[in-house]
Amino acid sequence: MPAPLHTSSMLKEGTFDGQTVVITGGGTGLGRSMGEYLLKLGANLVIGGRRQEVIEATAAELAQASGGQVLGVQCDVRQPEHVEAMLAAAVKKFGRVTGLVNNAAGNFICPTERLSYNAFNTVVDIVLKGSYNCTLAFGKYWIKEKIPASILNISTTYAWTGSGYVVPSAVAKAGVLIMTRSLASEWGKYRIRINCIAPGPFPTEGAWSRLMPPQLEETFDVKKKIPLQRNGEHQELANLAAYLLSDYAAYITGDVITIDGGEWLRGAGEFNGLEQVTHEEWDLLQAAMKPKK
Repeated sequence: MPAPLHTSSMLKEGTFDGQTVVITGGGTGLGRSMGEYLLKLGANLVIGGRRQEVIEATAAELAQASGGQVLGVQCDVRQPEHVEAMLAAAVKKFGRVTGLVNNAAGNFICPTERLSYNAFNTVVDIVLKGSYNCTLAFGKYWIKEKIPASILNISTTYAWTGSGYVVPSAVAKAGVLIMTRSLASEWGKYRIRINCIAPGPFPTEGAWSRLMPPQLEETFDVKKKIPLQRNGEHQELANLAAYLLSDYAAYITGDVITIDGGEWLRGAGEFNGLEQVTHEEWDLLQAAMKPKK
């Protein structure tokens, strides 16, 4: 029996021949899945991330599996000099860059009154500041070199609904969405397209464990909130990302495409249901989620 279409490649081989795409947060999770698919479609790939050992390992694994060209660059997107260095390394290796995916993110669930200033700043700095640092650096490069290009930002449905318990992320993702719409209008004349994806639940080993720890899975089953009654498959998101980055989407800019199985329509605010978690349960959850020394 053939695999379902939604778990299969949507675009034809060679779609990204001669193109180079940079993905921040590309060493794990959805960033890695998108990069893996772009390689299959012929792209040269650059992945950036804060943990050098993870980036180097992922780059080697993806290159070996695909036979494609992959460059791993240690990069903290909060630091403009890191972003500039990543861009310079990509241009040096591949000649030019034609696409950027602002995927690097940080998020965790927590009652807002329990947050420190530093915790709030960390999420906003990675998601919003990191996205505009990369967008500015790459946009200036493309405008100067007169290179048509495409940017894809990873947003979320609560960027427009809001959601309790993930307020720093909601603030930052809303900023990314407005930046997308604003620059799509301003930079269209340079043939730079900018779009967003707003994913619903696409489980990953890292982010998912922070947002949906095992202690909550039974009482806060997200699949019960989704009309299509399932979580997303990584290939589905990779298909959409590749399409929006590709020339097949040449007349799409400034848009945000929701891919969440109808979740946000059923109930605005993805984490509002955490209201049912007691104070004592929050103590246990936060203790369980603290990094192990």
